[in-house]
Amino acid sequence: MLESKALFCKQKAKQLTKRLGDILIERGKLDTANLERALRLQQAEGGERIGAILIRAGMTAERDVVEALSAQLGLPLVPATDYPELPVLEESVSVRFLKESKALPLHEDAEKLVLAMADPLDEYVINAFRLVTHREVIARLAVPSELDVAFERLYGSGKSSMDQIVGEVETREEEGGNEDLQQLKDLASEAPIIRLVSLIISHALEARASDIHIEPFENRLIVRYRVDGVMHEVESPPRRFSAAVISRIKIMASLDIAERRLPQDGRIKLRIQGKEIDLRVSTVPTMHGESVVMRILDKSGTALDFTTLGFDPDVLQRFMDVLMQPHGILLVTGPTGSGKTTTLYTALDKLNNPDLKILTVEDPVEYQMEGINQIQVKPQIGLTFANALRSIVRQDPDVIMIGEIRDLETAQIAVQSALTGHMVLSTLHTNDAASTINRLLDMGMDDYLLTSTVNGILAQRLVRTLCSHCREAFPALPEVVEEMKLERYTRADPVMLYRPVGCEECGGTGYMGRLSIVELLVISDAIRSLVMRHVTAGEIRQQAIAEGMQTMYENGLHKAVTGVTTIEEVLRVTREE
Repeated sequence: MLESKALFCKQKAKQLTKRLGDILIERGKLDTANLERALRLQQAEGGERIGAILIRAGMTAERDVVEALSAQLGLPLVPATDYPELPVLEESVSVRFLKESKALPLHEDAEKLVLAMADPLDEYVINAFRLVTHREVIARLAVPSELDVAFERLYGSGKSSMDQIVGEVETREEEGGNEDLQQLKDLASEAPIIRLVSLIISHALEARASDIHIEPFENRLIVRYRVDGVMHEVESPPRRFSAAVISRIKIMASLDIAERRLPQDGRIKLRIQGKEIDLRVSTVPTMHGESVVMRILDKSGTALDFTTLGFDPDVLQRFMDVLMQPHGILLVTGPTGSGKTTTLYTALDKLNNPDLKILTVEDPVEYQMEGINQIQVKPQIGLTFANALRSIVRQDPDVIMIGEIRDLETAQIAVQSALTGHMVLSTLHTNDAASTINRLLDMGMDDYLLTSTVNGILAQRLVRTLCSHCREAFPALPEVVEEMKLERYTRADPVMLYRPVGCEECGGTGYMGRLSIVELLVISDAIRSLVMRHVTAGEIRQQAIAEGMQTMYENGLHKAVTGVTTIEEVLRVTREE
């Protein structure tokens, strides 16, 4: 019986292998090279399912494979909410059989049994349930990890994955403490700690987090994810694990685990869920140990498209007019984490063609771009922004991107580069577009050089976008419409606004992703005249508005009325002048 089952599964797998790979390629979840590599592995390892190989090798995410298999077989996928609260057929089928067959009964009636299966092609398991229940068995495709969670909840100890790993580590810890450096290295290199750190990172990716914060306090270790710009505390290991967890991260980032008194920076490259993930790691000593922040850089998840980033057509047209100038300076401003770098990379992507030589000076280089020469600043060896810029001007570039203008020296070299026929893109930390001019003047830049070189200034913020599956429309209060002049942005009567609700798709937050709200100040002759007179930022702002500039606040209100975000989000990141 077992031999015939194995033969059937092997034959069926061969029939479906190529088709599953083709579906994944069509969906953009897999490339041809990785499929061929997986097929070679399948041949060498004796016919293991191609989907299992793709997941195990990190070429494709588990859910992507299961969704492709669902489309291929025409079987619906079991939602996480469909798993029962109490075990079904507990008296008839042994827990051991359920575990070995990777199948879980969902519900039954007088005629049929619905079965969640990791492998719905397994006729042996289906026949076994048919014989036991004397009912028609309807197989449904399950995501293996979700099936494991449901199984553990129904038949296991009820512990989460982290609790189980913690239990494993505790048995090892009983043999001794982890104060000794060698013992700490050994513990950080053991399978449970490796799995614990991998779990923290993989859960962050599933939650769409941009940053992972691991913070030791006196009585507890806190793990928090920044999702759509807002911090969320998640399940954390016990406080006594902090040294081992942080040491594991430092080993992965090639940092010195013996140095706990000074800040350190490093990078980790991983392949998780079929994606190449780059983690930028920063450690700083605190009162109760080292605090670690990992910035998740996922190029595949970053859309280098201005419309996707939130640029309205009229703003985009004006921005592209400034970007396509043969020389001058284009500045992108805003606080840390406002999407400036992504906007600059998108601009570079538009400019990137064989006719132009593009050089960048960055700290750090966040995403590597084909066809662009990128320089990583290293102050410890004297390679600063200013020093690097002096050298790259002699490299005959057409476009120069400076990660950030931090001081007068860098600003002066940027101006000289623009005056000698280069297009210069850079960022600056200011609150809005108009105040950027005053910041450059305060740095010590000459007004006549500033007016001769700066072509445009884009200021931006990021707001959370409403989940399209659960957002809810409601009529705006007349007082709100009058105060914010919302009738400017819509012809609807009454004016409708939207609120977050929360569903499974958005993790209950009501929001899914972020986009930019922007204001673009184009330097006109009238504004140049004001700059030469050293007027206030407010006067420059009023002149720009008179010339057609839409402020960030107004851009945000327009997006709120069209249902992209909420009024609360706009007010959170901007203020009316």
